[in-house]
Amino acid sequence: MTVDVIIPVYKPSGEFFKVLDLLDRQSLRPDRIILMNTEEKYFEQLVYGTDFYDKHKNVKVYHLSQREFDHGGTRKRAVTKSQADVFVMMTQDAVPADTELLKNLTTGLTGDVAVSYARQLPRENSSVEEKLSRAFNYPEQSCKKSGEDLPKLGIKTFFCSNVCAAYRRDVYEKLGGFVPHTIFNEDMIYASGVIRAGYRIAYEASAMVYHSHDYTNAQQFHRNFDLGVSQAEFPKVFAGLPSEGEGKRYVREVSHYLRKNGMLSRIPHFYLQCVCKYAGYLLGKNYKKLPEKLVLSCTGNRQYWLRKG
Repeated sequence: MTVDVIIPVYKPSGEFFKVLDLLDRQSLRPDRIILMNTEEKYFEQLVYGTDFYDKHKNVKVYHLSQREFDHGGTRKRAVTKSQADVFVMMTQDAVPADTELLKNLTTGLTGDVAVSYARQLPRENSSVEEKLSRAFNYPEQSCKKSGEDLPKLGIKTFFCSNVCAAYRRDVYEKLGGFVPHTIFNEDMIYASGVIRAGYRIAYEASAMVYHSHDYTNAQQFHRNFDLGVSQAEFPKVFAGLPSEGEGKRYVREVSHYLRKNGMLSRIPHFYLQCVCKYAGYLLGKNYKKLPEKLVLSCTGNRQYWLRKG
């Protein structure tokens, strides 16, 4: 089995070298690491004066402009540059937790399992709320999801994250791949097609990356606005499977944890954070009713709307 890793890159920091070094040290070493870099000048500033290209001979870099970048389209384009049996989508800030990440992530891609995604661990300096969020979405137990789980799991059946996920090429080609134009959620949109085609999605808890963000309330609002937009633009995928139920369960679990552990002072901030998330999501779901200027002030991805127009 051949494996390539695909990473969209934008203004990478020095930590990105650590990600590449850890990928090179994997027990299952990737054949190629394909970087889809937005704006060449930022990448060249990072590697200038280093031995980057000599050290990472299996890395292929393709440059595009910020206006060209699209969550689904850029990844779809990247897949055409790979011939591997399996390709692993990652983000530039997903740091492998050990040398077994790729092996553990890809081992289960057999039978009717078409996609597997990794467990995301919080960084050491993450807030309590962010650590609880990671534990909520990425538990210690692995699982496999199929269409039979829709009545029980609802939208969570389609949950999959391109922060770190592995895809079988044969199924990907058969189903048509990622949607070419989406503001967000290209992973879940594809995963829904996988489930509806009769395949399964695996969550591999033994495949681990460090990945977390302590977003401000404004950032949470913008991010969830785009999430709502993506669901509104793909009603065949998300209609009848609202996200609110999962959100309510998350609020209950975190609230209980904070009370139980004597962190009552954090509850007001957590509730405000949840209000910002839900307000963004609700506005995004109804973006067609909003004036263009308001949409542009709510989104976290203005380039998407400029291309859309």
